Amino acid sequence: KEPLLNVCMDAKHHKSEPGPEGKLYEQCSPWKDNACCTANTSLEAHKDQSYLYNFNWNHCGVMPPKCKRHFIQDTCLYECSPNLGPWIQQEDSSWRRERILHVPLCREDCEQWWQDCRDALTCKDNWHKGWNWATGTNRCPWGSECRPFHRVFPRPQDLCEKIWSGSFRYSPERRGSGRCIQMWFDPARGNPNAAVARYYA
Repeated sequence: KEPLLNVCMDAKHHKSEPGPEGKLYEQCSPWKDNACCTANTSLEAHKDQSYLYNFNWNHCGVMPPKCKRHFIQDTCLYECSPNLGPWIQQEDSSWRRERILHVPLCREDCEQWWQDCRDALTCKDNWHKGWNWATGTNRCPWGSECRPFHRVFPRPQDLCEKIWSGSFRYSPERRGSGRCIQMWFDPARGNPNAAVARYYA
């Protein structure tokens, strides 16, 4: 069981092992006591056009701030969490050797993400692949149209499970159940995801 707990995945910006970080930026700060990300990675996670992946949230016009904060939080969880071990898989790609697959995301986190983004626009349901990268940043592929999230992702489950090709699984479990990973938590009460990783390990 132990190798699955308190680990960082072998990916583009992760530290080799988790540890305290004095100053994690804004939305990533809940992980500062034990993080897989550096302070610089946490800062970049908040930028519209960050060097992390050259990924542009505003590919269909400006993404509303209430929607964008979920994507920032999703990036913080991915880059900083030392509690994703049970879901780390080998991945043979040019930019990372490991990825996460089917992380059970708490129902409220998924529903709130969908609710806050339902009127934002996008042209794709899987953001991992199929973009036009001709300019060095992701643009919508030729012939695709920008549509509201709620048409591209009819249910919260569609958003959470499709957008990063299965990285997340929509969990029917609720926050605080100890059975699902929380994207959002109050660090003053400790990181609830450590216990969830232990349960699934």
